[in-house]
Amino acid sequence: MPTETLPLNTFRRALYAGQQQIGMWCAIPSPFTIEMLAGAGYDWLLVDTEHTPADLPQIYAELQAAAAGKAHPVVRVPWNDSVAIKRFLDAGAQSLLIPMVQTAEEARQAVAATRYPPHGIRGFAGGTRATRFGRIADYHQQAHEEICVLVQIETAAALDELEAICAVEGIDGVFIGPGDLTASLGHLGGQGEPEMVELIEKTLRRIVAAGNRPGILTPDPALARRYIAAGSLFTSVAIDFHLLTRSAETLAAEFAAK
Repeated sequence: MPTETLPLNTFRRALYAGQQQIGMWCAIPSPFTIEMLAGAGYDWLLVDTEHTPADLPQIYAELQAAAAGKAHPVVRVPWNDSVAIKRFLDAGAQSLLIPMVQTAEEARQAVAATRYPPHGIRGFAGGTRATRFGRIADYHQQAHEEICVLVQIETAAALDELEAICAVEGIDGVFIGPGDLTASLGHLGGQGEPEMVELIEKTLRRIVAAGNRPGILTPDPALARRYIAAGSLFTSVAIDFHLLTRSAETLAAEFAAK
């Protein structure tokens, strides 16, 4: 008999309440580091599968590890693919970041992949971690209420479609991917160039004006504050491997100089 209730998506609820969510980008595919970072004081952790060697079994373990802390795990799937989305949802992810969404139709496809028929195309399965192995009553009727769908704006074409993407029902947040976006505009590696920073600020304000909730990643504290001031509501301010490598290099250099 079902004995558990559907977990609340505190991250999604905070976005709709207008509460700033500070995050950490997690590229190290390890439940060990996820468990440490989940208790470090961040509101959310981005668990990446697009640009890391992590695959489903690793992400499954990372979701289990994240449950030990208060930071909400957001899984970035490798692509806007209904099969990948289905598998990460079944593994228990409640928030997904979908890369490279360029049109309203692609945004609708992403939402449909997270909904069961008749409202979408998500495949039915009863014995998954998401359902607590069948212990959550009416999981399939109510799961969509606690799923958070975030899409990435990363190209000039997506900028042209921005307001239409923001208006798609079921899109809970719109995330600017600064690296790919600036590359698409002919400024590869130039995320910090004044022209690109101003464009990103303008884009954040456009998302807010369109009635949606913007987010971004930048490990630069000054830029993070500028983007928050421009409206970013879920802001990733650090990358795990970046913190590790820079701290290690700084310590090594300190002792090498003596």
